[in-house]
Amino acid sequence: MPFLAFHFDNSCINVRLGGACGFGEFGRTVNDGSVSGASARLFKSGSGCGACYQVRCKNPQLCNYDGVKVVMTDYGEGDRTDFILSPRAYSKLALPNVAPELFAFGVVDVEYKRVSCRYFGYNVMYKVHEHSKYPNYLALVVTYVAGQNDVTRVELWREDCKEWAPMRRAFGAVWDMANPPGGSITLRFQATSSSGNTYWVQSTNALPDNWEAGAAYDSKVQLTD
Repeated sequence: MPFLAFHFDNSCINVRLGGACGFGEFGRTVNDGSVSGASARLFKSGSGCGACYQVRCKNPQLCNYDGVKVVMTDYGEGDRTDFILSPRAYSKLALPNVAPELFAFGVVDVEYKRVSCRYFGYNVMYKVHEHSKYPNYLALVVTYVAGQNDVTRVELWREDCKEWAPMRRAFGAVWDMANPPGGSITLRFQATSSSGNTYWVQSTNALPDNWEAGAAYDSKVQLTD
């Protein structure tokens, strides 16, 4: 595992609406709140949103061996840092009863590696972003992407011209399109695995023709490693 520095600063987590990934409430509560902001190198212009990492502190006097598994839901970095953990995630680095001492450090050396995300009981979901305006503007966030997969492209089917139309990455993990097609909307997304393999995943469940901002829709698809 590569050895890098870690900086803890709670004020940097999800300070924007839904954080830099645009996950909203998902970005604060997924993985029991053990989430993190990450540096530009890991954020990858938004394609790193939703990636899971095992992070552990290298101070054996204060930190346990296993560390914490985090989901990357925001952007954030300081001097020589790759992660800014939520308070809940940071406290899980510590040995029993010494979390306050660890919090006092602010910056600690860590080692980390990417690991598979696991969402038992959840298929991939399409969250209609709150900024969407039915029927003229559709913005989506793809959530519960399991395994070690990055979402690198999202497309919807245009029945009128019989072709897949690309959505634009608006920011982070948010994909949008002005004047989307009417009726139910069939979606697919491109996933890139940690090994660099790229493949398309088509949902078997379409967005309903009366989709609503803020609603989440089940793709009926699950991903694995």
